[in-house]
Amino acid sequence: MEPRIDYRKFAKEPIKALLDMETYLSRCGLDANLIHLIKLRASQINGCAFCIDMHWKDARAGGESEQRLYGLDAWRESPYYTDRERAALDWTEALTLISGTHAPNESFAGLQAQFTEKEIVDLTYAVSTINAWNRLAISLRAVPGHYQPPQKSSAAH
Repeated sequence: MEPRIDYRKFAKEPIKALLDMETYLSRCGLDANLIHLIKLRASQINGCAFCIDMHWKDARAGGESEQRLYGLDAWRESPYYTDRERAALDWTEALTLISGTHAPNESFAGLQAQFTEKEIVDLTYAVSTINAWNRLAISLRAVPGHYQPPQKSSAAH
């Protein structure tokens, strides 16, 4: 696959806005592993090879197990996920497929049982942001395989 356009070279303000959103999400208080699962699941649904590669690697670097990652595509039938993760994954699917689901009340009720209102808003931002990245990467053919997760700093204690 050949990239169509390297979108990072143009219109830098929107990229900065998306990166600012990522910075917010990394500090909002939601568990980083949950955010990795959300990003990976939305990317699977959208068929974004670049983002699947990236978020699989990020999840593994964050300590996620291979078993949970392999089972993510069938999370409803897999015993590896908590009720909180299931609610977030259901919301992720509902929002990623929003033209068909219209964010159903049942999915929202599942969120309310597991998350605060602020967390629900933050989860919604996380799903919206990864869907924006997926659409950029798919439409402009970002090439997967080269991404490496950032190295964790090993500060002396």
